[in-house]
Amino acid sequence: MATIDDVRALGSSLERSYEVVVRGRLKFRVGQLVYVAFSSDERTMEFAFPKEMREGLIGGQPEKFRMPSPSDLRFHWVSSDLTALEPAEAREFVVDAWRMVVPQKLSRAYDLAHPYGPG
Repeated sequence: MATIDDVRALGSSLERSYEVVVRGRLKFRVGQLVYVAFSSDERTMEFAFPKEMREGLIGGQPEKFRMPSPSDLRFHWVSSDLTALEPAEAREFVVDAWRMVVPQKLSRAYDLAHPYGPG
């Protein structure tokens, strides 16, 4: 069972990433792009995810993942039940979401510095 504390330090440590609180919700951004957001009750984690792979992720594990709100369907976004995720799995989704909003050179540098992932 993952908690917000399992990913908060990671999100703050990723290059160019910073946390903000918007209307009581913790979000991680790179520039103005939000790549991870938590619900105000800290039970739901929404994160950037490729649209073309979204249905496969949700269909494969509907107990963990669901479509984003109708207003967010146009974006590369998935909603997850944070308590259904393992801590390492949640950290992996955070890093993958971060990769979507940073230049590839930063993503490659992260891979070199962390060859075994965010584990």
